[in-house]
Amino acid sequence: MSLDLKTTIQPDAEHSPQQKKLNRLIEQIEQQKIQLAAWQKAQAEIQQQAHKTLVPIYTELHDILFQQLEQLWNSLQRYEFSKADIAQLDDKIQNLAAILKSSQVLSEQQKLKVTQIDKFYQQHAEHNQAKKNKKKGAVESHDPTEAYDQNSDHEQADVALDGYEYDEQQHEVEREQHRLNRQKQKREQAQKMAQQSLKTVYLKIASIIHPDREQDEQLKVEKTEMLQHANQAYEQQDLFYLLKLQIQVEQNRGVAQKGLSNEQVKFYKLALDVQKQQLDAQIDDIIESLNWTKQAKLKAQKPSNPIQIADLYKKLEADCAELKQQVKWEKERLKYMSRVKGLEMLLGNGVL
Repeated sequence: MSLDLKTTIQPDAEHSPQQKKLNRLIEQIEQQKIQLAAWQKAQAEIQQQAHKTLVPIYTELHDILFQQLEQLWNSLQRYEFSKADIAQLDDKIQNLAAILKSSQVLSEQQKLKVTQIDKFYQQHAEHNQAKKNKKKGAVESHDPTEAYDQNSDHEQADVALDGYEYDEQQHEVEREQHRLNRQKQKREQAQKMAQQSLKTVYLKIASIIHPDREQDEQLKVEKTEMLQHANQAYEQQDLFYLLKLQIQVEQNRGVAQKGLSNEQVKFYKLALDVQKQQLDAQIDDIIESLNWTKQAKLKAQKPSNPIQIADLYKKLEADCAELKQQVKWEKERLKYMSRVKGLEMLLGNGVL
C-alpha cells in the first residue's frame, strides 16, 4: 500500500507499560516489513546469480565424479587387487554413487549407470547382512542352556536397561508432543483473536470515514481513498496496517487520545504477535530457500547474529571458489585413477 502512515500516539510518558510494549511491537513489525521487502527483492537476484555461477561448476564436478565412478568400477572388474584395496575401492564407489544418484545434471545414460551400481552395492550389503544374521542365529541356538546359564544375569540387566531407555525416550517424545500441542493451541487462539480484532478495527474505521457521510467533496475523495486502503488491508488480514490507520483516523478527527485500555492493548498485542510470527516465517522461508550450506543455516538460526543479504552474496562467492578448487583436485585425482600404477599409489596413500 502506498499510503504513508506514522504511529503518532501520545508521548511514552503518558502511556501505560502495556501501551509502550504495543508501540515497540509496532516498530518491530515496521522493520520486519522493510526486511521482508528487501529479502523478496534479493531472493530472485541471488537465485539467478547462484544459477549462473554454481550450476556450471556443479555440472563439471558431477561429470568428473561420474568419470571417477566409471573408471574405478571398470578397474575393479579388470584388475587384481588385495582384499584391503578392494574394500577401499568398494567404499569409494559406493560414496560416489550415493552422491551422484540424486544429481540433477547427469545425462539419462549416466543416471542409469549410477543407479545400476548403487543397486548392486545395496543388494550386496543386504546379502552380507542376511549371512551375518543367519550365522548369529546358528551360534545362539548351539547350546541355549549353556548360553542362558552364562549370560542370564547380563541379559536380565540388558532387558532392564533397554526398558529404561525406551521409557525415557517415550517420555521425551510425549513431552515434546505436549509442548507442540500447547504451542499449536496458543497459535490457534491468537489467530482467532486476530480475526476478531481485525474485524472490530475495520468496522470502527469504516464507520468513521465512510465517504457517504461526508459533505465536503475534497474530504470525500480523501476518505474514499482511505477506505480503499482499509478494504485492501482487511482482505490481506493486515491488522498492523488497520491499527495504525485507526490511530490516524482518530487524530484526524481531532479527538483527544485517551489511550487504549490495558485489555485492548493486550488484545491488540496478541493479534500483532501473530502477524509478527507470520512475517518471521516468511523471511525464514526466503533465507532457507537461499541456503545451500549447513554453516549458513546454522548462522541463520542465531537470533543474536541473524544472517544478512550481504552474507549470502559473500557465501555464494566463497562457495564458487571452494567448488572450483574441488573440481581442480578431482581432475587431478582422475588422472591417477586412469592408470593402474596411479590407482595403486592412491590406494597405498589412502587418498582415493
